[in-house]
Amino acid sequence: MRITGVRVYAVDLPLKEGSYSWGTQSYSAFDSTVVVVETDAGMEGYGEACPLGPGYMPSFAGGLRAGLEVIAPAIIGLDPTQPEVVSSAMDHALKGHPYVKSGVDIAIWDIAAKAADVPVSSLLGGAFRNAVKLFRVISRAEPREMVERLLEYRAEGFTQFQMKVGERLDIDLQRIAAVTDALQSSETLAADANTGWRQHEAMRVADVVKDMPLYIEQPCLTYDECLAVRPHLARPLILDEVMDSRAAIRRGAYDGAMDLINLKISRFGGLSGARRTRDLCVDLGIVMTIEDTWGGEIATAAIAHLAASTPEGFHFQSSAFHDYHSRAIAEGGPVVKNGHMSVPTQPGLGVTPTWDVLGEPIRTFS
Repeated sequence: MRITGVRVYAVDLPLKEGSYSWGTQSYSAFDSTVVVVETDAGMEGYGEACPLGPGYMPSFAGGLRAGLEVIAPAIIGLDPTQPEVVSSAMDHALKGHPYVKSGVDIAIWDIAAKAADVPVSSLLGGAFRNAVKLFRVISRAEPREMVERLLEYRAEGFTQFQMKVGERLDIDLQRIAAVTDALQSSETLAADANTGWRQHEAMRVADVVKDMPLYIEQPCLTYDECLAVRPHLARPLILDEVMDSRAAIRRGAYDGAMDLINLKISRFGGLSGARRTRDLCVDLGIVMTIEDTWGGEIATAAIAHLAASTPEGFHFQSSAFHDYHSRAIAEGGPVVKNGHMSVPTQPGLGVTPTWDVLGEPIRTFS
C-alpha cells in the first residue's frame, strides 16, 4: 500500500458556552485542520490538529496549513502502514514544527490500524481500559460563575476539574478559594495558570494554597521559574507548556521538577512522538494527563486511544474536546458519560468525517 494523496480541510469549532477563557486569552471558536491521507488501496486515514489560538503557544492554524505545503509532498509514495517511517520522512522534510505534522501522523496511524483490522489502541500497546477518565475545564470567569459551572459539571458526572486562572493574582486567589470551598472530598481539582503568574506571584499562591485540596498547574512561563517555585509548594505540581520535548521531561525528572505532566499529542508531532513520550514517562515513573491543545471528534478519538493504551497507574485524566463545541465534524467520536469517554473499538480511530460539515478541501496534494 502506498500514499497517493493528501487532502486538507479547515473548520471552525464554536464553543457551546460562548467562549473559552484562560489567563489573558479568550476565544469563541478554534480553527481546526482536518487531514485526509489517501492510498492506492482505496483506504483513507483521518487526522486533526487544532492549535489553541495564535496567542497560546508557538503554533497557529495558518502556520500549520503552510507547513503542510512542505510535508505533504514528502510522504507521497510511502507505505502508510509504517508510521515511524512516515514520521521520520516528515522530520527530514521540515525541522521542528511538530504541530504541523500531528494531523498527518494521526491519519497514518488510522490507516495502519485499519489495515491490521484493529483499533489504534491495539497498535499503541493494547487497551488497558474501555473508558477513559476525563477532567472538565472550568473556564476563567468571576468566582461565583466558576462555582456554578463546577456544580453543573458535577451533575453531569464529572469528578475531576481544571479551573483556569492566571489573569490577575488578586482575583485568581478569590477564584481558587471559592472553587475549592465547593469541592467535595472525592473530587480532584487543578488550578491551571497556563504560564500566567510571575515567579513572585506563584510564590504567594504557594503560601495561600498550602492547606487547600488542589493541584497547581504550570504556574510560570519558564521551566526555571517553575523549578524555583517547586520547593515552596506543599501541593502537587503539574507541568504542561514547558514539557515540550523528551529532553525537557528527562531534565524535569532529574530535577524533581514536577509530580505529573500534561502530554499533548500535537506538541510531539502526533501519535508517533506522543507514544514514545508516553513510554518514556512510564519508564521514568511520571504520571500523565493525556490530551491535546484542542480539536473535534477526530483529535479526541486519538486522545482516547493513546489514553486507553497507557499502563495502569500512569494515566491521570484526559480531555474530550469535542464535548466542548457545538459543531460535530465526524461520526463515531468517543461517547462522554459520567465523567468518562468511551474508546472506539472499530478498526482505526473509529471515526468518519462529516463531509457536508467540512465542505470542500482547501488544498490537495498528489
